[in-house]
Amino acid sequence: MNVMINDISVDLDTTVQGVQVAITIFLIVMAALMIPGSKLTDKYGRTRCFRIGLTVYGVGALLSAASPGLGVLILGNSILEGVGTALLIPPVYILTTLLFTSVTGRARAFGAISAAGGVGAAAGPLIGGLITSAASWRLAFVFQALIIALIVWLSRGIRDPLPPDPSRPFDARGAVLSAVGLILIVIGVLLADNNLWLMLGLLVVGAGVLGLFFRSVRTKERAGEEPLLSTSLFRNRTSNLGLVTQNAQWLVLMGVSFVVAAYLQVVRGYNAIETGIIFTATTAGLLISSLAAGRLAKRRPQRTLIMAGFIVTAAGIGIFLALVAATPSAWAFAPGLLFIGLGMGLMLTPSVNTVQSSFDEAHQGEISGLSRSVSNLGSSLGTAIAGTIIVAGITVTPERSYALAMVVLAVVALAGLVAAATLPKSIVAIS
Repeated sequence: MNVMINDISVDLDTTVQGVQVAITIFLIVMAALMIPGSKLTDKYGRTRCFRIGLTVYGVGALLSAASPGLGVLILGNSILEGVGTALLIPPVYILTTLLFTSVTGRARAFGAISAAGGVGAAAGPLIGGLITSAASWRLAFVFQALIIALIVWLSRGIRDPLPPDPSRPFDARGAVLSAVGLILIVIGVLLADNNLWLMLGLLVVGAGVLGLFFRSVRTKERAGEEPLLSTSLFRNRTSNLGLVTQNAQWLVLMGVSFVVAAYLQVVRGYNAIETGIIFTATTAGLLISSLAAGRLAKRRPQRTLIMAGFIVTAAGIGIFLALVAATPSAWAFAPGLLFIGLGMGLMLTPSVNTVQSSFDEAHQGEISGLSRSVSNLGSSLGTAIAGTIIVAGITVTPERSYALAMVVLAVVALAGLVAAATLPKSIVAIS
């Protein structure tokens, strides 16, 4: 979506902010439904939820390809693809945690997943940009659907190590309260540049709904019933700090992605394929450091890797701002984006490993959903906060608004560094 901002906005007669809303809603839906989606894996099985999620995602991609306007695009890409992702992502992390029991083993496994994601992230913008430039952005969504069909076929050999439990209860009230609370908070952030009072009102109401959610959880636990999330998940200091670092990481990564893509296309006038090529610097850095995750986990504590990742990322933002301001050359984007990618790849795997390894098998469904929800909430906030800053001034003072958005993301990276510094020096896997 990021490399197709101009093409989509022109074809669907919308604005950059309209496309930003579509991207953010997709991330909101993922964040809001990741916990319920994760809990459903215990009830219906991890592999079944994985395939259902893929199918829903594929339908959403085809609907997006045929969309006549922004509304249908939001239905297909933001809603259906968001729901599909919320169902298919948790099983990946749950299965990985169940199959690998040591910290280094999980580091290698999660590193492989991050590396695979890096390859996809590198290929996605390039292929999407190429298809968009050569034909149409609509065919890029058709390509997504074809990839989904291939994954469904390949997934036939996946076996679930734990049997599903259809009798397991599902906390529908908790699912609704948690989803509504998260959605209201992110929408409130999105409205920061339009209506201050409405923004504050949504934030307050969203926080109140989340308060009702936690009250509902405690009530169910006192009654001996199973809530959507156990309050015990929030009593683990190591996991809590790991979740903070995950949120900060994805906020920075998605914020940088949107801001740079919008700046390249709207201010510099680059097309989709040129934007995709420039972004390969970030994905190359992600791929390099993710592939080294297993070896690094043997040599350095998880906390050290997370701290180093935030430092390298913040340095990358500084390099990015300095070089891009100094020269109009497209090559000026590469060094900073490369460092940002290296920093992100360095800390994404140990953060996930830290959180997942803090709980036993019985809690993997819950913590996986919470972990993915917190990460996607960070992605939503990154697009919403940084996107709001740059969209608000992109037509009047584009250089200033873009620089301000990047500075805000650097501050978030430093806040993540502070959280990482308080993690335990050694983290032991619980199996």
